[in-house]
Amino acid sequence: MNRHLRRHARQWILFCIMITLFTPFSAFTVRAEHIRTVVEELVVYYGTYGAEAEQKTSELLDDLHKADPAAEAKWKKIMNLWKTVNTDPEIHEGILPDGLPETDELCLVVLGFQLNPDGSMKDELIERLKVAKASAEKYPHALIVCTGGGTAAENPDVTEAGRMADWLIATGIDAQRVIVEDQSLTTAQNAIFTWKILTEQYPQVKQLAIVSSDYHIATGTLLFNAEAILQAEDAGKEIMPVVSNAAWHAPSGTLSPMFQAGALIELSGDKETAFEIYYETYDIHELPPLNP
Repeated sequence: MNRHLRRHARQWILFCIMITLFTPFSAFTVRAEHIRTVVEELVVYYGTYGAEAEQKTSELLDDLHKADPAAEAKWKKIMNLWKTVNTDPEIHEGILPDGLPETDELCLVVLGFQLNPDGSMKDELIERLKVAKASAEKYPHALIVCTGGGTAAENPDVTEAGRMADWLIATGIDAQRVIVEDQSLTTAQNAIFTWKILTEQYPQVKQLAIVSSDYHIATGTLLFNAEAILQAEDAGKEIMPVVSNAAWHAPSGTLSPMFQAGALIELSGDKETAFEIYYETYDIHELPPLNP
């Protein structure tokens, strides 16, 4: 083969390689963007209109099915869960109910609350910890995850989870039972990071119980179950469901469906859009600034 033909042969091979590498990638990128758009429209529409959104959400799920049947199956489960979790949820005040596993298959997930500027815990977080302690004593073999990152404006060296763990251990809970998740700033991140820690380091855990304030239980249940639905099948793992809860009865506090929509968007991977929704709808305490 002469030099001229060899040059054209090399050019043709390079062209074929470029087509092979970049055409599927571009198609995948467009498809992924379409799926993200449909998912966000789905949850925002339901967060805005609730039960009145039935027809529209059904249409969006059909659209999602055409793009990715596996994604549609997951989000259909999440939407069905969302439709029920806020409707007369069974909330157990003060302590977990009877009948849960008596082994370390059970894990209590204690959701954090923003610290005071100096890093001390607010009364609401202490009340949640009292419920967690009572529940941990009732189920002495259960593990306990304290979850929450650095939210003290004037003390960057402390975290919600660290303060919570210290309190539980100081009041008699065995330190070997306590797991610290101290990277999260939102309930969605609580779910993301806790699921990762438990599935990678504590495979014996099969069921979760959420401990928080009463108005926060539905959101925690939704997000931890949603994260399991989104991640478990892809990772070839069993879904780790939320099977119960224990709550402190707060004198006030609500979390709107639109806040829940933002949290589901954060689970789907769009943190920036999620925080825009949080800043517009969050009505309990201020969130820290969004880190890039």
